[in-house]
Amino acid sequence: MSKLAEQVAKLHAPMDKGLLRALSFLLGFFHIAMVMWEPHKYADRIGGFNEVVGPLLIWAVCSSMIYGVGFKPRFWLWQILFSPYISFVILIYLTSLYVM
Repeated sequence: MSKLAEQVAKLHAPMDKGLLRALSFLLGFFHIAMVMWEPHKYADRIGGFNEVVGPLLIWAVCSSMIYGVGFKPRFWLWQILFSPYISFVILIYLTSLYVM
């Protein structure tokens, strides 16, 4: 493992908790279920899909599933790309839009 990959792994070490993984997995699953169940209602509640929200939702859900099942990429670029820090922010923001 390269030095950069080790540094990124250390950055992600505080997130390496079972409850956070479960929460991430459930948040991702919740958003996918809402999109699959009633896509128009979901889109209305979060303010609609556009060229920013749609790809961010897809990326955040994929990232949360990767993190939620416990997969840890070895290459530093993939570790940053699928960072749970970023996906949590996006999913919590979308959850707050959906609930309110």
